[in-house]
Amino acid sequence: MAMLAVLIPLLTLGVVLVLGRYEEMLLPQEDAGRREPAGVPPGAAAASPAPAGTPAPSP
Repeated sequence: MAMLAVLIPLLTLGVVLVLGRYEEMLLPQEDAGRREPAGVPPGAAAASPAPAGTPAPSP
């Protein structure tokens, strides 16, 4: 029984890794180099908003 407790997670990890490689082979990302990073939308760096917690300027 202790042997099963060790082997089942290792076999599961192996299956997940093999399926990940199979997915990469089946669906290659040809345009991965052309995409921009998903962190900051374009134009957001130029117009930085006020930090959270600061009151809005009075008109």
